[in-house]
Parts: sequence; C-alpha cells; structure tokens
Amino acid sequence: HLGGVAELLADGDWEVRRRACAALGNHGEAALPHLGAVAECLTDEEFQVRRAACEALGKHGEAAVPHLGAVAERLADDDAYVRIAACKALGEHGEAAEQYLDAVAACLKDKDERSQV
Repeated sequence: HLGGVAELLADGDWEVRRRACAALGNHGEAALPHLGAVAECLTDEEFQVRRAACEALGKHGEAAVPHLGAVAERLADDDAYVRIAACKALGEHGEAAEQYLDAVAACLKDKDERSQV
C-alpha cells in the first residue's frame, strides 16, 4: 500500500519526503504507479530530497525512462551530491539515457571534484 507513502512526498518535513523517495525506490514494481510523484521531487527545495528522487528513479529501469529528461536536468543542480545521483541514475539506464551522454560526460569537468564520477 504505497499510496500512503507516495502521499508523504508532499509532506512539510523534507526528511519525510526524502525517506518517502527512498522507500519508493526500494519497492520495485509496486512503486511504479508513483514514479511521476517521485519525479516531481526532482525540483524539491531541499537537495537531500532531489538526491533521493534521482536515486529512486535510477532503480526503476524502463519504467523511469519517461522521467530521464528531468533527471538529466539535475546534472546542473547547485548541489554536487544531486549531480552525482543524477549521473549515476542516468548510468543505470544505459542505452535509454544515451541522449544525455554529453551532459553526463561534462560531469567529469565539474568544478566540484565530488561530482567527477
């Protein structure tokens, strides 16, 4: 019954939103109906939530492909850890994320060494 977990993606506490993203990332096929709500968290005001959303979408394979453009936008995030999570999430999608390869490669030149994955 992940509908209740998905509702927590809109909670006022960023830590609750982060945990909800993580939970949905770990629940396989049962979480698929909620990937759109997870993708909305990619623009959350808190970097920890954006990072968790990237990580969650990276775990859902083909079902997350419609959200890869939004994940790729996080490659330009202000936070290095979000950029790293976006890079890794796109990497998990292989050929489906091929159109974002140049943007991922640009991470190698990132000003913050932590995101030079």
